[in-house]
Amino acid sequence: MEVLVLPTAADVARRAAEVVIEGLGAARRDEPVLGLATGSSPLGLYAELAAAVRAGRLDLTRARGFALDEYVGLPVGHPQSYREVLLREVCGPLGLDPGRLDVPDGSGRDEDELVAGAADYERRIAAAGGVDVQILGIGANGHLGFNEPGSALSSRTRVKRLSDRTRHDNARFFTGPEGVPTHCVTQGLGTVLAARRLVLVASGPAKADAVAAALEGPLSASCPASVLQWHADATAVLDEAAAARLRNRDYYDASAAGL
Repeated sequence: MEVLVLPTAADVARRAAEVVIEGLGAARRDEPVLGLATGSSPLGLYAELAAAVRAGRLDLTRARGFALDEYVGLPVGHPQSYREVLLREVCGPLGLDPGRLDVPDGSGRDEDELVAGAADYERRIAAAGGVDVQILGIGANGHLGFNEPGSALSSRTRVKRLSDRTRHDNARFFTGPEGVPTHCVTQGLGTVLAARRLVLVASGPAKADAVAAALEGPLSASCPASVLQWHADATAVLDEAAAARLRNRDYYDASAAGL
């Protein structure tokens, strides 16, 4: 795992975009597959990727995108559904065909339909040849996607209940905590680990404890993001505030400097 610490969130976005672009290029596929996170953490990264598209350094017209997760129960077209967020923040600016965007199905009428939709999502990822580069954020409680603490490290796409902490943190996107759905469909940690490259972005002091637990704590379901330690090609790009509680900072800086 590579840990890169940059001075500011803007620097994080620029460096993470380069790691993503490099990973897509290394895939050497006519139709690369990009794993897409939502929330505030990757917005700067997406803006940098959009700038690369405008500059002709990146072409995603033949790419496919797979979202990490989706809320259960939001009506079609709800502005805070992750499909709508990705259409706004990714498809338009990055030139990704909306018809090539896949999002977990949270519209099932009952648990059986939701479970069947989750299984189908796994099949669609496999049919696309797997994810080449998965973009990730991290929750303040260490969640990855919507894999809350206690999630099985080998889990696949499934229905999950959101923790009170996550619903409180996401209330800013809704009218308040009561407006945040209680359940989601999320890629599992095992699904995330199957991607060829993982790129985690984190900024700000609110993420410092979770980042330290994920990168330097034990590999544990108590901190779902700790699965990054298990991946052969994972890069965490952090600003100074998010990296503030790392014990091995000197080593990370020396490693980033190269031979």
